[in-house]
Amino acid sequence: MANAECERTHGDRDVLAVSARELAGLLRISLRQTWRLNSAGKLPKPIRLGGSVRWSRQEVAAWFEAGCPDRKTWESRKAVQG
Repeated sequence: MANAECERTHGDRDVLAVSARELAGLLRISLRQTWRLNSAGKLPKPIRLGGSVRWSRQEVAAWFEAGCPDRKTWESRKAVQG
């Protein structure tokens, strides 16, 4: 099932993980900027699935609501919360 077709069928809320391209779309930034921010440690840590890199949609939403802290700060906040 194609990505767009999958999203129409299941809706955005059911998507567990997003690709760099999808993350860029969610944040309204370029794909290149997404990879730059990731390399600089300014995005949540991605998940590696085989050769794919994905971000947890739920974690990205929580990170955004927390004010987009850098990865180190975000990871320490997550550790304190449980």
